[in-house]
This record gives sequence, structure tokens and C-alpha cells, in this order.
Amino acid sequence: MAVVGIVIGAAVVLLVIGIVVTYNGLVRLRNQMQNAWSQIDVQLKRRHDLIPNLIETVKGYASHERGTLEAVTNARNMAQGAVGKGVGAQSKAEGALSGALMGLFAVAEAYPDLKANQNFLALQEELTSTENKIAFSRQFYNDSVLGYNNKTQMFPSNILANMFSFSEGEFFEIEVPKEREVPKVSF
Repeated sequence: MAVVGIVIGAAVVLLVIGIVVTYNGLVRLRNQMQNAWSQIDVQLKRRHDLIPNLIETVKGYASHERGTLEAVTNARNMAQGAVGKGVGAQSKAEGALSGALMGLFAVAEAYPDLKANQNFLALQEELTSTENKIAFSRQFYNDSVLGYNNKTQMFPSNILANMFSFSEGEFFEIEVPKEREVPKVSF
């Protein structure tokens, strides 16, 4: 009888340890996912801060390209307005901003003086660097979401995830079809 009590006690202790380890793992992955989103947010803020300077520089050279400049400004405002409204909303707004910026840089190609302007070149380089940081941050975030979602959906951790309301993470996806296209190179 004492042996049965010891075995049951050991099983209960192991079960409790398993629950604690699984719960802590879920919390760690959720926090890692939230931290990864914060890293994206920092880079998006940097991008939003660079855009007004870029628009002012382009305005001086391409004042009759008003529609393009307004599109970038509106897309920036929408992206800033999407902050805090969820990954999906912000992902969509940032995709629209990326598309508007591509249009702005396409317009800049038609103005040789603008392309040679040091201010424009510096801003373009800063924006390119920021875009690269956003891409790396987005990749890290999506990797974090994948790990978290796997943990919340796989047995046996999904039981605890459901019990303690660990909801599924949302991926930061490309919403603008133009960004999915393969660039065409011709010589």
C-alpha cells in the first residue's frame, strides 16, 4: 500500500512539474513574440519619421507630382493610424505604404537633379536601411509566431494553452500584391 502511495505521489509531482514547465514555455514564447512585434514597431516608427523629410525633398524638384506625394502622405497617415489595431490591420496599412513609396521612387527616376541631390540620396539610403531592418524584424517576428503557434496547437501543450486562453499569434504578411511579384531584369 505504501508503494502505491509513493508511485501516485511521484506521478502527481511529475504531472505538476510538466504543467509548470509547459505553462512557462508558453509564456516565454508569447513574450518572445510580443518582443519581436515591438522590434518591428520601432522600425516602422523610424520609417514613418523619415517619410516627411523625403516628401519635402521631392516636393522641391517634382512639385507637379502632387498625386504621388499625397498618396505617400495618406498611406503614412493610415499606417500610423493602424498602430495598436492588430497585426493584420497594421500589416495591411504598412503594405499600402510600401506600395506608395515604390511609386515615389519611380517618380524620382524621372528627375535627374533629384536623383543627384545629396539630401534625397541620404534619405533614400536611410529608408532602404530601415526597410531592410523591417524585413529582418518581420522575419524574426514570424518565426516567433510560428514557434508560439506550434506550442499552442501541439499536444499536450495545446491542452494548457486552451485552459489558460493562450490565443493564436497572427503573422505579419505581405498584403500588397505588387510586393509579391518577382522583379523583372532586362539588359
